[in-house]
Amino acid sequence: MSLFRNLLILIVLVLVGALVAQLLVQDPGYVLVRYRGMDYTTTLAAAVLIGLGALLALWLVWKMLSMPLVALRRRRERAVRARFTDGLEALHLGHWQRAERLLDETARHPAADDDGVTAIARVGAARAAASRGDEAVARQHLDALAEPHPVARALTAAELALAEDRPADAVALLDAPNLQPLPPRGLALRAQALAASGHPGEAYGLLGPLRQQNALPPARLDGLEARWAEASLREAGDANMLADRWEALPKPLRSHPAAVAAYAERAAALRWEDAAASSIEHALDTRWDEGLAGLYGRLPIGRMDARRARAERWLQDHPASPGLLLTLARLSRAQGQWPQSEGYLHRALAQGANAEAWEELGHGFAQAGDESRARLSYANALRASRNEPFTELPGRDLRERIYDEAVHEERDEHGMPRLRG
Repeated sequence: MSLFRNLLILIVLVLVGALVAQLLVQDPGYVLVRYRGMDYTTTLAAAVLIGLGALLALWLVWKMLSMPLVALRRRRERAVRARFTDGLEALHLGHWQRAERLLDETARHPAADDDGVTAIARVGAARAAASRGDEAVARQHLDALAEPHPVARALTAAELALAEDRPADAVALLDAPNLQPLPPRGLALRAQALAASGHPGEAYGLLGPLRQQNALPPARLDGLEARWAEASLREAGDANMLADRWEALPKPLRSHPAAVAAYAERAAALRWEDAAASSIEHALDTRWDEGLAGLYGRLPIGRMDARRARAERWLQDHPASPGLLLTLARLSRAQGQWPQSEGYLHRALAQGANAEAWEELGHGFAQAGDESRARLSYANALRASRNEPFTELPGRDLRERIYDEAVHEERDEHGMPRLRG
């Protein structure tokens, strides 16, 4: 395409030259120049050639005179670029003082503006100063960008504020009217700052723009979506707000264990007992999760008979679930059935429930008036939390000892112990 264009231009110039030459041959023209009483006459073609020659001579003279200046300018530009790249390399390698010095010199050089590297150099110098712990100098570097590059200054200042655990300052910096609309990096920083400053609901609302602008990798956005959804549910001020936020979640997220746990706990705190229980029931029917199975028994709500009946039905499909066994133990003890609760707790311990089961055992023994075994159970809960070996409970009858021995020796395909007769 370029060759065809050049050939076409050459043909046009040849045709124009031929036309002009033909006109000059037919009528060469007459040019009279009178200067200080002297007359100079020539043809038009000669006058044009003389003029072109004079212009060419002036251009050559100008080039010769400006050549040293051009060479000096290019040398300065090469030096600035070399200093700039060395500064960025030092910043990447963690040589903070050298990086700050080189980048600061680059930003102060007049040739830096011509190359458009002033903003990048100032940002790098501010990062280097902040990395070596000099926040005052970092702010000075950023303040120099306030007028020429306000967006670059705000993004860097907000990032440094987040690193220093000042999310409210980061939000204030990014909410400045002259920065709107924020670039993708600004949106990501604002969302993170809102979540860190206690406004996860607003951060969750920015997920749509973040996805549209590809501000963060999809996998990271999915993780943030789950985290911010959980936090936004926990901060809901009333039942209506909680219901609105729950209904606004995507359907897959409404079965996510963290989101379900947050919704259930907040609903229970707001005395919305049916919603708290049904959310966990639906989630466990969809996808089993040990954390939700344990939470089902910890919820501070009523519905004891209904919850226990539901948990017993689940136990048929998940007989080796320590969380479900612990839930059944809690519900049984709440209904005043300590022997059944103790049996569930021993099964839960055999399946690896550890600290929570030992603590629940301590509560049950204390409620039953068995102070010695209660103290030992609490001590075992502390040992289990530290991954230390626990002490066997005294006074175990023969049936319980046979059960414990069988648990440690052999289990069936469901993880349940095979008891030998």
